[in-house]
Amino acid sequence: MIPRLAPARRGGIVAALGTSLTVSWASSYYIPAVLAVPMAEDLGLSPVWVFGAFSMAMVVSAIVGPWAGARIDGSGGRGVLMLSNLVFAAGLGLLAAAPSPVFLFLGWGVIGLGMGIGLYEAGFATLAGIYGKDARGPITGITLIAGFASTVGWPLSGLMLATWGWREACLGWALIHLFLALPLNAVLPGGTKTVPTSAPEPHEGPPPSPFALSLLAFVFAATWFNSTAMAAHLPGLLREAGASTAVAIAAGALIGPAQVAARVLEFGFLRRYHPLISTRVAAAAHPVAAVALVAVGGPAAYAFALLHGAGNGILTIAKGTLPLALFGAAGYGQRIGWLNAPARILQAAAPLIFGAALAAWGLSAIWLTAGVGVAALVALLLLRRT
Repeated sequence: MIPRLAPARRGGIVAALGTSLTVSWASSYYIPAVLAVPMAEDLGLSPVWVFGAFSMAMVVSAIVGPWAGARIDGSGGRGVLMLSNLVFAAGLGLLAAAPSPVFLFLGWGVIGLGMGIGLYEAGFATLAGIYGKDARGPITGITLIAGFASTVGWPLSGLMLATWGWREACLGWALIHLFLALPLNAVLPGGTKTVPTSAPEPHEGPPPSPFALSLLAFVFAATWFNSTAMAAHLPGLLREAGASTAVAIAAGALIGPAQVAARVLEFGFLRRYHPLISTRVAAAAHPVAAVALVAVGGPAAYAFALLHGAGNGILTIAKGTLPLALFGAAGYGQRIGWLNAPARILQAAAPLIFGAALAAWGLSAIWLTAGVGVAALVALLLLRRT
Protein backbone atom coordinates (compact mmCIF):
# COMPACT_ATOMS: atom_id res chain seq x y z
CA MET A 1 0.00 0.00 0.00
CA ILE A 2 1.25 3.48 -0.82
CA PRO A 3 1.54 5.63 2.32
CA ARG A 4 -0.63 8.70 2.57
CA LEU A 5 1.19 11.97 2.99
CA ALA A 6 0.18 14.03 6.01
CA PRO A 7 -1.67 17.33 5.36
CA ALA A 8 1.42 19.24 6.48
CA ARG A 9 3.48 17.35 3.90
CA ARG A 10 0.90 18.17 1.25
CA GLY A 11 1.12 21.85 2.17
CA GLY A 12 4.91 21.65 1.99
CA ILE A 13 4.75 20.17 -1.53
CA VAL A 14 2.44 22.95 -2.70
CA ALA A 15 4.61 25.64 -1.07
CA ALA A 16 7.84 24.24 -2.52
CA LEU A 17 6.48 23.77 -6.03
CA GLY A 18 4.61 27.09 -5.99
CA THR A 19 7.75 28.96 -4.94
CA SER A 20 9.96 27.26 -7.52
CA LEU A 21 7.43 28.04 -10.25
CA THR A 22 7.35 31.66 -9.10
CA VAL A 23 11.10 31.83 -9.76
CA SER A 24 10.69 30.18 -13.16
CA TRP A 25 7.95 32.59 -14.28
CA ALA A 26 9.70 35.66 -12.85
CA SER A 27 13.02 34.83 -14.54
CA SER A 28 11.60 34.05 -17.99
CA TYR A 29 8.13 35.34 -18.90
CA TYR A 30 8.42 38.53 -16.86
CA ILE A 31 12.00 39.72 -17.43
CA PRO A 32 11.59 41.30 -20.91
CA ALA A 33 9.30 44.01 -19.49
CA VAL A 34 12.21 45.25 -17.34
CA LEU A 35 15.38 44.13 -19.14
CA ALA A 36 14.51 44.22 -22.86
CA VAL A 37 15.39 47.90 -23.42
CA PRO A 38 18.78 47.93 -21.63
CA MET A 39 19.56 44.55 -23.18
CA ALA A 40 18.86 45.90 -26.66
CA GLU A 41 20.76 49.14 -26.12
CA ASP A 42 23.86 47.30 -24.92
CA LEU A 43 23.84 45.00 -27.96
CA GLY A 44 23.02 47.80 -30.41
CA LEU A 45 19.59 46.45 -31.29
CA SER A 46 16.01 47.64 -31.35
CA PRO A 47 13.96 46.24 -28.44
CA VAL A 48 11.81 44.59 -31.11
CA TRP A 49 14.62 42.07 -31.62
CA VAL A 50 14.65 41.17 -27.93
CA PHE A 51 10.90 40.63 -27.91
CA GLY A 52 11.30 38.61 -31.11
CA ALA A 53 13.81 36.36 -29.34
CA PHE A 54 11.35 36.04 -26.45
CA SER A 55 8.59 35.03 -28.90
CA MET A 56 10.95 32.42 -30.33
CA ALA A 57 11.43 31.08 -26.80
CA MET A 58 7.68 30.57 -26.41
CA VAL A 59 7.57 28.62 -29.69
CA VAL A 60 10.41 26.42 -28.42
CA SER A 61 8.46 25.83 -25.22
CA ALA A 62 5.41 24.73 -27.25
CA ILE A 63 7.52 22.17 -29.12
CA VAL A 64 9.13 20.77 -25.97
CA GLY A 65 6.00 20.66 -23.78
CA PRO A 66 4.51 17.32 -24.94
CA TRP A 67 7.85 15.55 -24.45
CA ALA A 68 8.18 16.94 -20.93
CA GLY A 69 4.62 15.89 -20.11
CA ALA A 70 5.23 12.34 -21.33
CA ARG A 71 8.41 12.16 -19.28
CA ILE A 72 6.54 13.32 -16.16
CA ASP A 73 3.78 10.76 -16.81
CA GLY A 74 6.36 7.99 -16.82
CA SER A 75 8.72 8.91 -14.01
CA GLY A 76 7.26 11.84 -12.08
CA GLY A 77 8.05 15.52 -12.20
CA ARG A 78 10.89 15.97 -9.74
CA GLY A 79 13.69 15.18 -12.18
CA VAL A 80 12.16 17.21 -15.02
CA LEU A 81 11.63 20.25 -12.81
CA MET A 82 15.16 20.04 -11.42
CA LEU A 83 16.46 19.83 -14.97
CA SER A 84 14.44 22.93 -15.83
CA ASN A 85 16.29 24.90 -13.14
CA LEU A 86 19.64 23.90 -14.65
CA VAL A 87 18.42 24.80 -18.14
CA PHE A 88 17.04 28.16 -16.99
CA ALA A 89 20.35 28.92 -15.25
CA ALA A 90 22.29 28.02 -18.41
CA GLY A 91 20.07 30.20 -20.62
CA LEU A 92 20.26 33.15 -18.25
CA GLY A 93 24.03 32.68 -18.04
CA LEU A 94 24.23 32.83 -21.83
CA LEU A 95 22.26 36.08 -21.81
CA ALA A 96 24.52 37.52 -19.12
CA ALA A 97 27.62 36.76 -21.19
CA ALA A 98 26.11 37.46 -24.65
CA PRO A 99 28.69 39.34 -26.78
CA SER A 100 26.43 39.56 -29.85
CA PRO A 101 22.82 39.18 -31.04
CA VAL A 102 23.52 35.57 -32.01
CA PHE A 103 24.12 34.68 -28.37
CA LEU A 104 21.04 36.69 -27.39
CA PHE A 105 18.87 34.39 -29.51
CA LEU A 106 20.79 31.33 -28.33
CA GLY A 107 20.20 32.30 -24.69
CA TRP A 108 16.51 32.84 -25.26
CA GLY A 109 16.29 29.54 -27.11
CA VAL A 110 17.70 27.74 -24.06
CA ILE A 111 15.30 29.67 -21.79
CA GLY A 112 12.46 28.53 -24.08
CA LEU A 113 13.54 24.94 -23.45
CA GLY A 114 13.36 25.67 -19.72
CA MET A 115 9.88 27.17 -20.13
CA GLY A 116 8.72 24.04 -21.94
CA ILE A 117 9.76 21.78 -19.06
CA GLY A 118 9.45 24.08 -16.04
CA LEU A 119 6.31 26.25 -16.04
CA TYR A 120 2.70 25.56 -15.11
CA GLU A 121 2.12 22.58 -17.41
CA ALA A 122 5.02 20.69 -15.84
CA GLY A 123 3.85 21.66 -12.35
CA PHE A 124 0.28 20.56 -13.07
CA ALA A 125 1.48 17.23 -14.50
CA THR A 126 3.69 16.67 -11.45
CA LEU A 127 0.75 17.16 -9.10
CA ALA A 128 -1.50 14.92 -11.21
CA GLY A 129 1.15 12.23 -10.91
CA ILE A 130 1.28 12.63 -7.13
CA TYR A 131 -2.42 13.09 -6.32
CA GLY A 132 -4.29 11.66 -9.31
CA LYS A 133 -7.84 12.93 -9.58
CA ASP A 134 -7.46 14.76 -6.25
CA ALA A 135 -4.95 17.21 -7.70
CA ARG A 136 -7.42 20.07 -8.17
CA GLY A 137 -6.73 21.63 -4.77
CA PRO A 138 -2.93 21.47 -5.06
CA ILE A 139 -3.08 22.84 -8.62
CA THR A 140 -5.06 25.81 -7.36
CA GLY A 141 -2.59 26.20 -4.50
CA ILE A 142 0.48 26.54 -6.70
CA THR A 143 -1.27 29.08 -8.94
CA LEU A 144 -2.10 31.13 -5.84
CA ILE A 145 1.60 31.31 -5.00
CA ALA A 146 3.01 31.69 -8.51
CA GLY A 147 0.35 34.30 -9.27
CA PHE A 148 2.70 36.72 -7.50
CA ALA A 149 5.54 36.09 -9.98
CA SER A 150 5.22 39.53 -11.56
CA THR A 151 4.76 41.15 -8.15
CA VAL A 152 8.06 39.64 -7.03
CA GLY A 153 9.86 39.45 -10.35
CA TRP A 154 9.49 42.95 -11.75
CA PRO A 155 10.74 44.79 -8.62
CA LEU A 156 13.58 42.31 -8.10
CA SER A 157 14.69 42.54 -11.74
CA GLY A 158 14.46 46.34 -11.50
CA LEU A 159 16.50 46.39 -8.29
CA MET A 160 19.25 44.22 -9.79
CA LEU A 161 19.21 46.33 -12.97
CA ALA A 162 19.56 49.59 -11.04
CA THR A 163 22.22 48.22 -8.69
CA TRP A 164 24.40 46.21 -11.07
CA GLY A 165 23.10 46.14 -14.66
CA TRP A 166 21.06 43.87 -16.92
CA ARG A 167 23.78 41.24 -17.33
CA GLU A 168 24.18 40.92 -13.57
CA ALA A 169 20.39 40.74 -13.22
CA CYS A 170 20.32 37.73 -15.55
CA LEU A 171 23.17 36.17 -13.59
CA GLY A 172 21.32 36.89 -10.34
CA TRP A 173 18.24 34.99 -11.59
CA ALA A 174 20.49 32.11 -12.64
CA LEU A 175 21.87 31.89 -9.11
CA ILE A 176 18.36 32.02 -7.64
CA HIS A 177 17.48 29.00 -9.77
CA LEU A 178 20.52 27.09 -8.54
CA PHE A 179 20.35 27.97 -4.86
CA LEU A 180 16.59 28.35 -4.24
CA ALA A 181 14.39 26.77 -6.91
CA LEU A 182 16.54 23.69 -7.53
CA PRO A 183 16.65 22.63 -3.84
CA LEU A 184 12.89 23.23 -3.55
CA ASN A 185 12.18 20.95 -6.51
CA ALA A 186 14.58 18.39 -5.06
CA VAL A 187 12.31 17.87 -2.02
CA LEU A 188 9.30 16.91 -4.16
CA PRO A 189 8.25 13.25 -4.04
CA GLY A 190 9.80 11.06 -6.71
CA GLY A 191 7.80 8.91 -9.08
CA THR A 192 4.04 9.04 -9.55
CA LYS A 193 0.94 8.03 -7.56
CA THR A 194 2.59 8.94 -4.26
CA VAL A 195 -0.75 9.62 -2.59
CA PRO A 196 -3.86 7.44 -3.00
CA THR A 197 -6.97 9.28 -4.14
CA SER A 198 -10.05 9.58 -1.93
CA ALA A 199 -11.69 6.88 -4.03
CA PRO A 200 -10.24 4.25 -6.35
CA GLU A 201 -9.34 5.53 -9.80
CA PRO A 202 -11.84 4.28 -12.38
CA HIS A 203 -10.70 1.76 -14.95
CA GLU A 204 -9.36 3.44 -18.04
CA GLY A 205 -12.15 3.93 -20.55
CA PRO A 206 -12.00 4.83 -24.22
CA PRO A 207 -9.50 7.55 -25.14
CA PRO A 208 -10.75 11.15 -25.26
CA SER A 209 -12.42 12.02 -28.53
CA PRO A 210 -10.42 14.16 -30.98
CA PHE A 211 -13.38 16.57 -31.05
CA ALA A 212 -13.26 17.17 -27.30
CA LEU A 213 -9.48 17.54 -27.34
CA SER A 214 -9.67 20.01 -30.24
CA LEU A 215 -12.31 22.07 -28.46
CA LEU A 216 -10.21 22.28 -25.31
CA ALA A 217 -7.03 23.13 -27.23
CA PHE A 218 -8.96 25.95 -28.93
CA VAL A 219 -10.22 27.22 -25.56
CA PHE A 220 -6.70 27.35 -24.16
CA ALA A 221 -5.31 29.05 -27.28
CA ALA A 222 -8.11 31.64 -27.31
CA THR A 223 -7.81 32.52 -23.63
CA TRP A 224 -3.99 32.69 -23.74
CA PHE A 225 -4.27 35.01 -26.76
CA ASN A 226 -6.57 37.37 -24.86
CA SER A 227 -4.50 37.23 -21.69
CA THR A 228 -1.24 38.05 -23.47
CA ALA A 229 -2.83 40.73 -25.64
CA MET A 230 -4.18 42.52 -22.57
CA ALA A 231 -0.91 42.12 -20.68
CA ALA A 232 0.91 43.91 -23.50
CA HIS A 233 -1.63 46.59 -24.42
CA LEU A 234 -4.08 47.17 -21.55
CA PRO A 235 -2.99 50.74 -20.68
CA GLY A 236 -3.17 51.79 -24.33
CA LEU A 237 -6.60 50.18 -24.74
CA LEU A 238 -7.97 51.96 -21.68
CA ARG A 239 -6.62 55.29 -22.94
CA GLU A 240 -8.45 54.68 -26.23
CA ALA A 241 -11.62 54.24 -24.16
CA GLY A 242 -11.11 57.69 -22.63
CA ALA A 243 -9.28 56.89 -19.41
CA SER A 244 -6.39 59.10 -18.35
CA THR A 245 -2.91 57.64 -18.21
CA ALA A 246 -3.04 57.62 -14.40
CA VAL A 247 -6.39 55.80 -14.38
CA ALA A 248 -5.18 53.32 -17.02
CA ILE A 249 -2.10 52.45 -14.96
CA ALA A 250 -4.08 52.22 -11.73
CA ALA A 251 -6.66 49.97 -13.39
CA GLY A 252 -3.93 47.76 -14.82
CA ALA A 253 -2.51 47.34 -11.32
CA LEU A 254 -5.81 45.69 -10.31
CA ILE A 255 -5.28 42.75 -12.67
CA GLY A 256 -2.96 40.87 -10.30
CA PRO A 257 -5.12 41.23 -7.17
CA ALA A 258 -8.22 40.28 -9.19
CA GLN A 259 -6.50 37.13 -10.42
CA VAL A 260 -5.45 36.12 -6.93
CA ALA A 261 -8.90 36.88 -5.47
CA ALA A 262 -10.55 34.72 -8.12
CA ARG A 263 -8.12 31.88 -7.39
CA VAL A 264 -8.98 32.10 -3.70
CA LEU A 265 -12.65 31.87 -4.72
CA GLU A 266 -11.85 28.79 -6.83
CA PHE A 267 -9.92 27.26 -3.92
CA GLY A 268 -12.88 27.76 -1.59
CA PHE A 269 -16.40 28.16 -2.94
CA LEU A 270 -16.02 27.05 -6.57
CA ARG A 271 -14.16 23.83 -5.82
CA ARG A 272 -17.48 22.18 -4.96
CA TYR A 273 -18.52 22.54 -8.63
CA HIS A 274 -17.18 20.78 -11.70
CA PRO A 275 -14.30 22.79 -13.26
CA LEU A 276 -16.31 23.08 -16.48
CA ILE A 277 -18.79 25.34 -14.66
CA SER A 278 -16.21 27.75 -13.26
CA THR A 279 -14.33 27.79 -16.58
CA ARG A 280 -17.47 28.80 -18.49
CA VAL A 281 -18.11 31.63 -16.04
CA ALA A 282 -14.48 32.76 -16.34
CA ALA A 283 -14.55 32.67 -20.14
CA ALA A 284 -17.58 34.97 -20.15
CA ALA A 285 -15.81 37.59 -18.01
CA HIS A 286 -13.69 39.20 -20.75
CA PRO A 287 -16.54 39.62 -23.30
CA VAL A 288 -18.77 41.12 -20.59
CA ALA A 289 -15.95 43.48 -19.59
CA ALA A 290 -15.46 44.49 -23.23
CA VAL A 291 -19.13 45.40 -23.63
CA ALA A 292 -18.97 47.50 -20.46
CA LEU A 293 -15.85 49.32 -21.67
CA VAL A 294 -17.34 50.17 -25.05
CA ALA A 295 -20.71 51.18 -23.56
CA VAL A 296 -19.41 53.31 -20.67
CA GLY A 297 -15.92 54.32 -21.79
CA GLY A 298 -13.13 55.45 -19.48
CA PRO A 299 -15.16 55.27 -16.24
CA ALA A 300 -15.46 51.50 -16.77
CA ALA A 301 -11.68 51.02 -16.77
CA TYR A 302 -11.60 49.63 -13.23
CA ALA A 303 -14.53 47.29 -13.84
CA PHE A 304 -12.89 46.04 -17.04
CA ALA A 305 -9.61 45.30 -15.26
CA LEU A 306 -11.34 43.50 -12.37
CA LEU A 307 -13.53 41.35 -14.61
CA HIS A 308 -10.74 40.49 -17.03
CA GLY A 309 -8.30 39.74 -14.21
CA ALA A 310 -10.75 37.55 -12.31
CA GLY A 311 -11.60 35.55 -15.41
CA ASN A 312 -7.95 35.17 -16.30
CA GLY A 313 -7.14 33.96 -12.79
CA ILE A 314 -9.64 31.10 -12.96
CA LEU A 315 -8.75 30.24 -16.57
CA THR A 316 -5.13 29.72 -15.55
CA ILE A 317 -6.26 27.11 -13.02
CA ALA A 318 -8.59 25.55 -15.60
CA LYS A 319 -5.61 24.78 -17.83
CA GLY A 320 -4.63 22.26 -15.19
CA THR A 321 -7.91 21.15 -13.62
CA LEU A 322 -10.21 20.89 -16.64
CA PRO A 323 -8.21 18.27 -18.61
CA LEU A 324 -7.88 16.28 -15.37
CA ALA A 325 -11.63 16.39 -14.71
CA LEU A 326 -12.64 15.65 -18.29
CA PHE A 327 -10.08 13.01 -19.29
CA GLY A 328 -8.55 11.65 -16.07
CA ALA A 329 -4.99 11.35 -14.79
CA ALA A 330 -3.75 8.65 -17.19
CA GLY A 331 -1.49 10.27 -19.77
CA TYR A 332 -2.24 13.68 -18.29
CA GLY A 333 1.22 15.19 -18.69
CA GLN A 334 1.63 14.48 -22.39
CA ARG A 335 -1.98 15.45 -23.06
CA ILE A 336 -1.67 18.82 -21.35
CA GLY A 337 1.54 19.44 -23.30
CA TRP A 338 -0.26 18.95 -26.60
CA LEU A 339 -3.33 20.91 -25.47
CA ASN A 340 -1.21 23.94 -24.57
CA ALA A 341 1.14 23.89 -27.57
CA PRO A 342 -1.17 25.99 -29.82
CA ALA A 343 -1.70 28.38 -26.92
CA ARG A 344 2.03 29.03 -26.60
CA ILE A 345 2.33 29.80 -30.31
CA LEU A 346 -0.64 32.19 -30.29
CA GLN A 347 0.71 33.73 -27.11
CA ALA A 348 3.91 34.61 -28.99
CA ALA A 349 1.92 36.34 -31.73
CA ALA A 350 -0.74 38.03 -29.58
CA PRO A 351 1.10 41.32 -28.77
CA LEU A 352 1.85 41.93 -32.45
CA ILE A 353 -1.65 41.03 -33.68
CA PHE A 354 -3.56 43.02 -31.07
CA GLY A 355 -1.11 45.91 -31.28
CA ALA A 356 -1.76 46.20 -35.02
CA ALA A 357 -5.53 46.04 -34.41
CA LEU A 358 -5.32 48.73 -31.72
CA ALA A 359 -3.32 51.03 -34.01
CA ALA A 360 -5.77 50.54 -36.88
CA TRP A 361 -9.13 50.45 -35.09
CA GLY A 362 -8.63 52.15 -31.73
CA LEU A 363 -11.11 51.05 -29.08
CA SER A 364 -12.93 48.87 -31.61
CA ALA A 365 -9.98 46.47 -31.41
CA ILE A 366 -11.57 45.17 -28.23
CA TRP A 367 -14.15 43.39 -30.38
CA LEU A 368 -11.33 41.14 -31.60
CA THR A 369 -10.59 39.78 -28.13
CA ALA A 370 -14.28 39.84 -27.17
CA GLY A 371 -15.08 37.71 -30.23
CA VAL A 372 -12.28 35.31 -29.37
CA GLY A 373 -13.64 35.10 -25.82
CA VAL A 374 -17.17 34.35 -27.04
CA ALA A 375 -15.83 31.64 -29.34
CA ALA A 376 -14.02 30.07 -26.35
CA LEU A 377 -17.25 30.17 -24.33
CA VAL A 378 -19.16 28.45 -27.15
CA ALA A 379 -16.49 25.74 -27.30
CA LEU A 380 -16.82 25.22 -23.54
CA LEU A 381 -20.60 24.94 -23.86
CA LEU A 382 -20.09 22.16 -26.42
CA LEU A 383 -17.91 20.20 -24.00
CA ARG A 384 -19.66 17.75 -21.73
CA ARG A 385 -18.66 16.27 -18.36
CA THR A 386 -17.26 12.76 -18.43
